[in-house]
Amino acid sequence: MHSISAVRYPVQFVGAGPGDPDLITVKGQKALMMADTVIYAGSLVPEALLKWTRPETLSIDSASLNLDQIIDIITNNWNAGKQVVRLHTGDPSLYGAIFEQMAALNAGNIPFTIVPGVTAAFAAAAAMGLEYTLPEISQTLILTRMAGRTPVPESERLESLAAHQASMAIYLSISLIDDVQKTLSRAYGPDAACAIAYKVSHPEERILYTQIGRLSETVRSENITRQALIIVGKVLEVTLESLKHRSKLYDKAFTHGFREKKTP
Repeated sequence: MHSISAVRYPVQFVGAGPGDPDLITVKGQKALMMADTVIYAGSLVPEALLKWTRPETLSIDSASLNLDQIIDIITNNWNAGKQVVRLHTGDPSLYGAIFEQMAALNAGNIPFTIVPGVTAAFAAAAAMGLEYTLPEISQTLILTRMAGRTPVPESERLESLAAHQASMAIYLSISLIDDVQKTLSRAYGPDAACAIAYKVSHPEERILYTQIGRLSETVRSENITRQALIIVGKVLEVTLESLKHRSKLYDKAFTHGFREKKTP
């Protein structure tokens, strides 16, 4: 039975960002500062994020917990009138497994809200000074993963997506690096540029540039086994000095609703 006197707050799913505690959103930071209980994905979310919580806040690492145990903790704390934050790495909508948690809360008539976060692909672009959508080079960014223990739909296999030769950030696939290299080599060519973004925004961050044909070799020589993105696309081959195509947005000869063409 719910306590009649208890004030209940919606459970908040919060995106922690890629690792740097300062890359959490202001709204996410405020949620942590107000939280009575934080259940955080300790296998990926650094404990440094907990600096935004109060000393009396109960922090629980969910790395060793299963779904039922996590839902039980959330439910018990919510029933007690606690402000509960479920803290996920990056943005919770991307490989966050939050939908099954939301479904369980919905079944228990427990309200929830979601606070988005910065995903690793965007933190990597910032670290690299990279624009994924350069005019006339690429206007599409694909965020995906290689099929492994977690399968992907047949139509979304890496080989099918790579055929577009769009900018692509590949998550959760370092352990399958040989297969990734073979697939990308066929689509982009073995000499095409690629990058490995390891623990981006963490103190241990490394950005490694290589060619697709040397991807496996680079990963092994650098002893990278987890928490790394693979980034490919023609935008990696454009430097600040070699940029040829510019956007229409700031072109003085291009008119739009906020700027009229200036005549000489």
